[in-house]
Amino acid sequence: MSNRAISKEEFDARAMSDGGMGSARDFFELLKPRVMSLVIFTALVGLAVAPGGIHPVIAFTALLCIAVGAGASGALNMWYDADIDAKMARTADRPIPRGRVTPGEAAAFGSILSVFSVMTMGVLVNWVAASLLAFTIFFYLVVYTMWLKRRTPQNIVIGGAAGAFPPMIGWAAVTGSVSIEPIVLFLIIFMWTPPHFWALALYRRGDYEKVGVPMLPVVAGEAETRRQILIYSLLLVPLTLLPAALGFAGWLYAVATAVLGAGFLWFAIGVWRSRAGAAQDMAAKRLFAYSILYLFLVFSLLLAEKMLGVAPMGPLSLS
Repeated sequence: MSNRAISKEEFDARAMSDGGMGSARDFFELLKPRVMSLVIFTALVGLAVAPGGIHPVIAFTALLCIAVGAGASGALNMWYDADIDAKMARTADRPIPRGRVTPGEAAAFGSILSVFSVMTMGVLVNWVAASLLAFTIFFYLVVYTMWLKRRTPQNIVIGGAAGAFPPMIGWAAVTGSVSIEPIVLFLIIFMWTPPHFWALALYRRGDYEKVGVPMLPVVAGEAETRRQILIYSLLLVPLTLLPAALGFAGWLYAVATAVLGAGFLWFAIGVWRSRAGAAQDMAAKRLFAYSILYLFLVFSLLLAEKMLGVAPMGPLSLS
């Protein structure tokens, strides 16, 4: 492929005429398994902490549908973004840019999995959970990938909602409804997403700049990105304490999450205080790595309390 900038349509035409029908591993890679694993885990927590019971087979079916739906979203995202993936160092080895899978194959694969996951969820679990799953796939593909990602530096703020829905879907799989508790879990992931991805964007700024994706460091500059990371981190940490304040998490969660939040703020302040160059890149990489561990541990604490039988704290009274 020449160095001349080409349109998405030109890239797709070239890709369709070269390669395709990759191995099972290539199609599995389209599912973004690392992202899928976090989706499955947060959905499991939503399912586990929801009130009431659910048959183990139904629970497994729900998680399988969520996993397949998340994978379908990843495949459709790779289909649409193949032209810019080919130019970015972080994504250039994906199956479509390398010609192992054509854009058409990825689109068909993702579409079939999307329909399968939603219909299976609806028929075997319930249609509230299925509707949420369908909306999540739509939101990630259409709202984030097609509309926001290439148009606004707020792409990851609004688009981050797609990754925040799994706990709500898990909760709805058990209860057939949505209440304040899963909305709080949604908000935790929603508020976590900007500092997590902006940390990545800080040390990958060149990639996004090269392909014209208006990530915050490219459009607003690194200093403003560092400031926004700190602001969102300051909003995130108290938000993670809401499950205890609202009475669906216990003392173990409250204490441990407060400690983890202090760590998150420590790394966010480190990014804020850094300056452009190697020091900033190192601080951003540390925050990015810690943010993944942080979210995993926050949700793990909810699951651990459920498994250990730790009694939730009563809702805080303002009277």
